[in-house]
Formats: sequence, C-alpha cells, structure tokens
Amino acid sequence: MARVAIVVEDMFEDSEFRVPYDRLRRAGHEVVVVGCEAQKELEGEHHKEHITTGPSIREVAPRDFEALVIPGGYSPDRLRLDPLMVEFTRQMFIDGKPVAAICHAGSLLVEADIAEDRTVTSWPSIRTDLMNAGAHWIDQDIVEDGNLITARMPADLGVFGDAILRQLEGRIPARISPLMPPEGEPPVGESPEPSLH
Repeated sequence: MARVAIVVEDMFEDSEFRVPYDRLRRAGHEVVVVGCEAQKELEGEHHKEHITTGPSIREVAPRDFEALVIPGGYSPDRLRLDPLMVEFTRQMFIDGKPVAAICHAGSLLVEADIAEDRTVTSWPSIRTDLMNAGAHWIDQDIVEDGNLITARMPADLGVFGDAILRQLEGRIPARISPLMPPEGEPPVGESPEPSLH
C-alpha cells in the first residue's frame, strides 16, 4: 500500500481533509499529515475538525511518499508562504506522483509553478489566478491532467477520492491537450484578424 502526504495549515476546509483522509486509510494506505510545523494543533475553518500534524515539512522528502493531497479552505494560502512546502509540492509533481488539489488548493499549485499548460478546475474565486499562471480552467467536478488531479468543492469529494485511489493503483491518465479553437476561429479572448478587403 502507498504512503500519502496530506499537507495542511490552520483553517483547512474540514470535509476536504476528513473525507480523503478516511477514504485513503480505509483503502489500506498510510496517510501522513504534514504541516509547516510538527505536532501543531490545527482547526478546520468550520470548527468541526481538530487535528494535530505529524512531521513538519522540514522532516520529510518527496521520496518518502507516493502521492500528495492538498485540502482547500484558507490552508493553501498559508502553505504557499512556506518555501519548503512549495518545493515539496513542485517536486512531487515533477516526479510524476499524483498531486490532488481541491477547491482553493489551486493557489499552492500556482505558487509551485506547476499550473502552466495544465487543464484544471477549482473553486471559482481562484479561476483567474490559475488562468494568469497559464492554466486552462474548466468548470467540471473533477479534472485529471496526467498526475495532476483537481476538483472544485466539497460536493466533488466522491469523484476526487475515486481519482486519487485510481492513480495510486498506477492508472494515471494521459495529459490533456490544451483545447484548441476550431480551424479558422481565433483563440478564446482574441478578436478575429481584420479583413483587408
């Protein structure tokens, strides 16, 4: 079975931590809660979850894990301020391991510079941030672009968990080619060339 890191800071979205954590454990995987600090007590943004981190990001390395899960809420904005957390996320992605980000977690993907030319989804409020980082954003419950898994919100946790478990079995899909406009049509957001006639 795989060893999976879930990275969190204070004010994570409660269900986006709890549901993947429990589902991965039920499937027999080892789940390690990694924080910016070791043994730090954290509270979910809805005050339903109270957890304690295991090791700090300074005590782990990408080689220790087979996948990374990033819950949303306010947590990703705090995680993205830690250079080691950003580098850990980037290296997991570069190593071809599943990186699963839900809701606001896309902000950590932007900071890790791994959103460019990837097709992703997220909570709508960070759509522009992802697009400005070069991502192709779509409003869909789950998007798997190679080893990058993204989902929008707690309502998508079922398919989010399905995708993580599938990729841990080695079923990582092919990259999604950026959507190209039909022949003769301008790319989205660009005006057609003016006629010279």
